[in-house]
Amino acid sequence: MNKKIPSSYEFIFEEKLEDLNGIGTLLVHKKTGARVALIANDDKNKVFSIGFRTPPANSTGVAHIIEHSVLCGSKNFPAKDPFVELAKGSLNTFLNAMTYPDKTVYPIASMNDQDFKNLMHVYMDAVLYPNIYDRKEIFLQEGWHYDLESEDAELKYNGVVYNEMKGAFSSPESQLFRLIQNSLFPDTAYGVESGGDPEFIPELSYEEFIDFHKTYYHPSNSYIYLYGDMDFEERLNWLDKEYLNQYDRLEVPSEVQMQKGFDVTKEIEAYYSLSEDEDTKENTYLSLNTVIGTTLDKELGLAFQILDYVLLQAPGAPIKQALLDEGIGKDILGSYEDEILQPTFTIIAKNSEESKKEQFISVIRRVLEELGTKGLDEKSLQAAINFYEFKYREADYGQFPKGLMYGLRAMSSWLYDDKKPFLHLKDTTGYAFLKEKIGTGYYEKLIKEYLLENTHNSVVILKPKKGLLAQKEEELKAKLAAYKATLSKEEIRRLVNDTIQLAEYQETPSTKEELEKIPLLTREDIRREVEPLYNTEHDVNGIKVIHHDIYTNKIAYLRLLFRVDDIPKELLPYASLLSFVLGYSDTQNYSYLELSNEVNIHTGGISANVRSFSIKGNTDTYYPVFEFSTKVLYDKMQEAFRLLQEMIHRTKLDDKKRLKEIVDEMKSKLQMHFNSSGHSVAVDRAMSYYSVHGLFKEVTTGIAFYKFIEDLTENFQTRAEEAIEKMKQLLQMIFTRKNLLISITSDAEGYQRFEEKLPDFTDTLIPHVDEKLFAAYDTSSLKPVCLNEGFKSAMQVQYVARTGNFLKAGFEYTGALKVLKTILSYDYLWINVRVKGGAYGCMCGFSGVDGDAFFTSYRDPNLAETNDIYKRIPEYVKNFYADERDITKYIIGTFSTLDTPLTPQAKGKRSLSMYLAGLTEADLQKERDEVLNVTVSDIQALYKIVQAVLDAGHICVIGNEGKVNDNKDLFKEVKYLMKS
Repeated sequence: MNKKIPSSYEFIFEEKLEDLNGIGTLLVHKKTGARVALIANDDKNKVFSIGFRTPPANSTGVAHIIEHSVLCGSKNFPAKDPFVELAKGSLNTFLNAMTYPDKTVYPIASMNDQDFKNLMHVYMDAVLYPNIYDRKEIFLQEGWHYDLESEDAELKYNGVVYNEMKGAFSSPESQLFRLIQNSLFPDTAYGVESGGDPEFIPELSYEEFIDFHKTYYHPSNSYIYLYGDMDFEERLNWLDKEYLNQYDRLEVPSEVQMQKGFDVTKEIEAYYSLSEDEDTKENTYLSLNTVIGTTLDKELGLAFQILDYVLLQAPGAPIKQALLDEGIGKDILGSYEDEILQPTFTIIAKNSEESKKEQFISVIRRVLEELGTKGLDEKSLQAAINFYEFKYREADYGQFPKGLMYGLRAMSSWLYDDKKPFLHLKDTTGYAFLKEKIGTGYYEKLIKEYLLENTHNSVVILKPKKGLLAQKEEELKAKLAAYKATLSKEEIRRLVNDTIQLAEYQETPSTKEELEKIPLLTREDIRREVEPLYNTEHDVNGIKVIHHDIYTNKIAYLRLLFRVDDIPKELLPYASLLSFVLGYSDTQNYSYLELSNEVNIHTGGISANVRSFSIKGNTDTYYPVFEFSTKVLYDKMQEAFRLLQEMIHRTKLDDKKRLKEIVDEMKSKLQMHFNSSGHSVAVDRAMSYYSVHGLFKEVTTGIAFYKFIEDLTENFQTRAEEAIEKMKQLLQMIFTRKNLLISITSDAEGYQRFEEKLPDFTDTLIPHVDEKLFAAYDTSSLKPVCLNEGFKSAMQVQYVARTGNFLKAGFEYTGALKVLKTILSYDYLWINVRVKGGAYGCMCGFSGVDGDAFFTSYRDPNLAETNDIYKRIPEYVKNFYADERDITKYIIGTFSTLDTPLTPQAKGKRSLSMYLAGLTEADLQKERDEVLNVTVSDIQALYKIVQAVLDAGHICVIGNEGKVNDNKDLFKEVKYLMKS
């Protein structure tokens, strides 16, 4: 620290954080006892977070509802939704809040100094002086309320968190993980649902809600984190003067209690709902769960991260493979959860039967005992350590600032020991320790102590039940009807009036004066030049190579793109299947476990998938590829190419048993994807109704691909040979020199190494495909058909999507559409779909490449009502008005999405996408200028584009069985999403 610590803080200690290239400093605010951790380094993407220990006493979701509610206005920023105003008008690189089982965290990030200060100010005010004390409507809106539109109407529950958690509880995996944690910690905060169980959320009173904030949201119970390149002295002084100094120290009873261990295994059974079309057979979840020490034992935690991978996650991992071999489940899941005081290790058999419970436990114990006696495979341990160390050193968290991730990681020790905020930010030494322990019996001893002899464990069985959701919905209807029947006419009128008053509150905008209290940057704060593209074309051994010359700290990011334009449409789903098989099957030289070990020892991973790139100006022209991607240290380049050769040329495709395991796992993973990302699945499906490109994505990754996998699993005995034969043909059709384009992100040194090693790989590829292979197939192109489907599932919420294409309708793209996205997402859709409708989320988008556009909702209690809201968007846009301050706000908010800081890998990905799309820096600069100079009239003129998108009439909904049936007139087809 090159700045002195203000006198209002007590200096505790300082240490060098080698892995973060920074200095960590721990302080305590003298007057309040607020804990403060600083990490000073040269990262321009600054991060601030304030967190509180918030252990819940019940499952009403009070901590979660508070998290939502404090961002709905405060003393100095009384506008109804400062969070949204900041999203509209700040250059933030992260803006959100998160509720965990024992803490609530409010992080922000920005690269702009003034913006960073503004965000800190709004967030500090929000958590310490929220408007929840004066506006009960915030609690009713964000938590729950009785909804009664008229005296004769049906009484319902509504609320954003209520609907969010209905969506979360629709996923059986989410239910299971909640039950697991509850089973292991019945006497602590982890024994209840911090997010809120929809069954108990309506038990929360406004008074209890307020009392929770009074108790826990105090500086004495806070954890303040500052990271990056900033004037720490100035920020600390500001925090003290503006906020912390206003409080006195308070004893807050928030310590997270330790759960006493069990003498015997605890067993819990519960049910989850299936739709009427799904089969209860082989749809039970079996889980064995164990508590592993505490998160303050750093080496133990890292060791179990490795053991989790070695025992369960790696292809062919011993426990996973043994359970598959015994037919106990079709997908074996697992996790090591260490962001709570007492970490948990979990083994799950999905698609099993309750009758296999004893066998499930027996097989796990047998494998663990054998491993404890014979020893773990040393190469597997080495591979796992290398895999995690590579990820840790790379510190690539995608769209999330690394300073944010470090702050969250800090909380996983700091929350339980005031002196240990940096414990989990020094893992390089931990990985060195783990490498030394290979072959010493260390890991085998951990298996014996924590997995075989430890009795603090549970068995949780989650069983399917058809129609359970409908039954619960009827019970809830009956309960609310019975409650309504007990009310007097005056009480009923009061409920109707309360509903009307809440709607009026939601519809009443914040005043101009309230909005103007939220600090705002100016257009001058925005960089005018577009981020550069890094694309240099080369020819290496007859192969086109695009080099993205970027400093990568000696890591090369390689992408091998084999074009699949000519693949017959009948074979496209098999191409996706092949992408899951390569790397997960035996080869001539390796078992799939050995291959996985080789990959992780020598690289940062190798993945394969079928994907496609949009091309400028046409939704029916696209660039489809079979892609291999890997990241590798420069001196391991040759090994990466050797392993790619092994996968492409020497994979054994004839192993039906292994193929069945892969297909079953794919089906399971796709089902989980549908439950977690129904909004994007619905959008992609709706785009396939009119777009050839959309249909390609649908048959290779979407619902159509899932139906292909579903059918293959059901008829595997009769279809396996055909699938194997088609994949063998695809190996010859796809992997040719003619089809190959390579992208490499590296500096000049890395590119030179690549150029030297590439010919050894490309020389093994055949020059071009034998045309005779295509003779038996229909080579006509994909033909989209407008299906307009309603997909029924055992969900409690909906995902409502509308799509269309404005280029097809004769319009051109303009950067103003980027601003319109910001306006709709944080104004019209936010107010109508989320605030008033109660959905957890709402999104829209307009592609500047191919003209595709969408509107979608997330965890939405409504269906037809949301579709009606979409229909009214053109009218809203046509009559849109904003003064200069507001339009500037929307422009700035748009740039926060355009100017997200990119990692070296992400810069390479962006550059390649632009290259394949046919977009230049000049195109991007034109778009940027259009965003920067947008006017109200520019926005108003876009109503025709929105109208054209909606007039196309493409709708797809994934949601609750009853809700979809009730609205079947909106669809051409109503069908079940999944059979089993």
